[in-house]
Amino acid sequence: MRLTDIERFLDQLGDEARAIAMEHFRTRFDVETKSDATPVTNTDRAIERRLREMIASRYPTHALVGEEEGGRIADGVNWVIDPIDGTKSFATGLPLFGTLVAILQDRRPICGMVEVPAMRERWIGFADRTSCNGEPCAVSACAHVRDARLCSTDPRMFSGEAARAFATLAREVRVTRFGTDCYGYAMLASGHVDLVVEDGLQVHDVMAIVPVVQGAGGIVMTWSGDPIDGNFQGNIIAAATQSLHDEASRWLGRPRV
Repeated sequence: MRLTDIERFLDQLGDEARAIAMEHFRTRFDVETKSDATPVTNTDRAIERRLREMIASRYPTHALVGEEEGGRIADGVNWVIDPIDGTKSFATGLPLFGTLVAILQDRRPICGMVEVPAMRERWIGFADRTSCNGEPCAVSACAHVRDARLCSTDPRMFSGEAARAFATLAREVRVTRFGTDCYGYAMLASGHVDLVVEDGLQVHDVMAIVPVVQGAGGIVMTWSGDPIDGNFQGNIIAAATQSLHDEASRWLGRPRV
């Protein structure tokens, strides 16, 4: 697979996801609750179904994994799809939802796309570069927690000791914003946010995020400092710089009172 071909194809996937999402955004539709208590709409299903069709037609030997239709990550090349990251936002007319598509090679994410239809913005990231709507983007130079702009989707995604750890960190940063879903990571890649901390995530939530943030110069790891691959399940720290990541990790690991 040539990177130029992949980038062009990701744009095609993004265009298709945007068209389907915007056809239904801010219209009346049913929202179902899945067995894991997360919401889903027919738009989620339609986007994933269409992207699967396009990928299978173009790369018939590649494995496919999606939030709605499942699948298992295997060795070789895998595509991981989250058709609507931020279904709650989509269902309530808020624009910060997105479609995430990642390519994994032997369980490691090598490129990713964050398509945000309502904002008409699209990030595509590789190991050495990330662009937004075709223009290069880069993380900030923020090095300390006290100066950081922190985003997270929902404080209720943390529980027990993790909730206390996050609350401790959130008191130390310059500003905290919630409700961002995948958009927080995109803003980090573009230098407008410095730190994203989350918990309770699945593979489809993060695989596209990793190359988008790393390609812009950022750091993405678990709270314990492990790299994120196809075996991921749990928590994440995405930071603009290594020093900020290390400092945030220390705050999250401190005993709470």
